[in-house]
Amino acid sequence: MEYRRLGNSGLKISALSLGSWVTFANQVDMQAAETMIAMAYDTGVNFFDNAEVYAQGESERIMGETLKRLNYARDTWCVSSKVFGGPVANPAPTQRGLSRKHVMEACHAALRRLQVDYLDLFFCHRPDPDTPIEEVVRSMNILIGQGKILYWGTSEWSAGEIAAAHAFAMRAGLEGPTMEQPEYNLFHRQRVEVEYASLYRDFGLGTTIWSPLASGILSGKYSQGIPEHSRATVAGYEWLQDKIQSDSGRAKVEAAGRLAALAQELNATSAQLALAWCLAKPHVSSAILGASRPEQLQENLGAIGLYKRLDEATVQRLEEITEPLAD
Repeated sequence: MEYRRLGNSGLKISALSLGSWVTFANQVDMQAAETMIAMAYDTGVNFFDNAEVYAQGESERIMGETLKRLNYARDTWCVSSKVFGGPVANPAPTQRGLSRKHVMEACHAALRRLQVDYLDLFFCHRPDPDTPIEEVVRSMNILIGQGKILYWGTSEWSAGEIAAAHAFAMRAGLEGPTMEQPEYNLFHRQRVEVEYASLYRDFGLGTTIWSPLASGILSGKYSQGIPEHSRATVAGYEWLQDKIQSDSGRAKVEAAGRLAALAQELNATSAQLALAWCLAKPHVSSAILGASRPEQLQENLGAIGLYKRLDEATVQRLEEITEPLAD
């Protein structure tokens, strides 16, 4: 495994990490979660990603119970949560957003579900236009001061919103966001590569990217249609099936098929090649893996070896195949 600094902080996290969005509670039960977390940890993964909204808190409960049973030394791994969407299907106004009330209560609830004394990373899962940025920054710094979180960050915030948080933090002598969790893959590049460029330079922003396989499209598993038990068949994720079956989705599935031939040349899988491309990009602190089966996770973890032998010519060929479909 390779370990990278999280932005300009001193924290080093694994280049590949394990997340639980869609999978834990929906596709992965407690037994499978233990198998996969142990597999990831034994491979060198030290960052496990979660959120209050994932399976309405059940995902965090499964991860917390599993980590407790595995009994790894707490100072050898990092865990995250995210606040915004709320822990229930139809949250009350005080159960969602980034008000100080919800930020505090969401943190405390995540600590209980994950069975930890502190969160290593705590993300604002989306920007909240109804809460002043000053309130968000101060709330996160209160939690840091209380020792309940170590680093705070954002997810799917615009560059302007992140810069505004830093500007206020600097004026107030507070800590700004250390990291952002954006979508990033061969088909979704603009924000990470262009919009955030000034943030890396000015603030040393780190990134823990999600959907490095474009919800599985880049793995090639949708080349023959939507297989049973894939995330596109999970209740509540019908939007993903619609996305895959749209005109642009079908074009991306076709492009992913062309990646398979290139992967075969390298004695690798399509998923490993797409993940290796992410790892080769300079501003990726960690790429979050999501797997529904242990064998799928094992395959994806193999991307670390491929990344270390990926040359510039191969990166260029990958981008030539996907560039016309990228946003």
